[in-house]
Amino acid sequence: MTESPTAMNFWTSSFRFFSALFLSLFLIAGTAAADPIETAAREAFIFDMNTGAVLLEKNADQLMSPASMSKLMTITMVFEWLKDGTLNMEDTLPVSEKAWKKGGSKMFVEVDTRVSIGDLLRGIIVQSGNDACIVVAEGLGGSEEGFAEAMTSRARELGLEKSTFRNATGWPDPNHKMTARELALLAKHIIQDFPEYYTIFAEKDFTFSDIKQGNRNPLLYKDNGADGLKTGHTEESGYGLVGSSERDGRRIILVVNGLENAKERSRESERLMEWAFREFNNYALFKSGDIVDNARVWLGDKDVVPLTVESDLTVTLSRQARKSMTVKVVYNEPIPAPIIKGTPVAQLVVSGPEIETIAVPLVAMEDISRPGTFKRLTSAVEYLVFGPSAN
Repeated sequence: MTESPTAMNFWTSSFRFFSALFLSLFLIAGTAAADPIETAAREAFIFDMNTGAVLLEKNADQLMSPASMSKLMTITMVFEWLKDGTLNMEDTLPVSEKAWKKGGSKMFVEVDTRVSIGDLLRGIIVQSGNDACIVVAEGLGGSEEGFAEAMTSRARELGLEKSTFRNATGWPDPNHKMTARELALLAKHIIQDFPEYYTIFAEKDFTFSDIKQGNRNPLLYKDNGADGLKTGHTEESGYGLVGSSERDGRRIILVVNGLENAKERSRESERLMEWAFREFNNYALFKSGDIVDNARVWLGDKDVVPLTVESDLTVTLSRQARKSMTVKVVYNEPIPAPIIKGTPVAQLVVSGPEIETIAVPLVAMEDISRPGTFKRLTSAVEYLVFGPSAN
């Protein structure tokens, strides 16, 4: 295996220009730890949506009562039906007595009336209305129980392997559970796949039945780039929040749960969000099409083949980890011809004392053919006599 000195020289000369590059890659990448941070949250998970890098996790895979944060799955179901044309915002659904009587946070729908999908969504997202959730569940799933089963089934399809839903509201139930990590992944799905509807999460108030209610998300009222998503609270779950902020094209998703009160939820979510943006940054390394290195070729019609990354490569690192980062190109030298353009033939390895190693395939940028018999024979002799520098 060769750690190419050519690549190392290229890395050294190119590092000065990284700050001028703007790249994006949905890459699950390791990161270095920043200064350790403690949180009062019982469960917590923070990640960079642009790179997938996990910045903080605490009991992130432990099943917990998500309270109204699980309404994100109810909302997802509606968004998907809107996007595929099954629903539109002007469609209306009937209000049952069950929905009208439901306790907890309410949109204040009236029994035996019909409410539009657009209003119901705002009633769920802005006002956290349990009554609105039941109207949606009964109208689209036949019953709240049937809708909850559909929620669980769809969650599995989205890769939420642990989440189980027993209702549309997040009402306490011993079998209604999610994890902080899966709540964050669900938030990413909503932001990424439904940009046309995601803007509702940033609305700070909504009036229905002449009752104006404010959005419960505390991050929306601070100058921090926040634009979603959902709070939750029950006696069992404590106070929780799924939040997201975007600054200069970089988006952070945060989940906290198990906090003591609304004030602590507001303070802790803001503190952790600021920490994530302050202590970590995204560093653009290479664009697809950049020549990362030129690899030596064995018995080809060309002596070298240029290598590039398949997709733009950005990594999330803490400031101190960036200083210790190393980048190497690793491959078996020389690479035998024929070589097909786009074929992975090497790896770009990013590593460091505090960095989880990242290995990214490097692909050939050109087709390399095998030459005629005479050329192959003379090349083989040169290689045996003079070594790899001759070929």
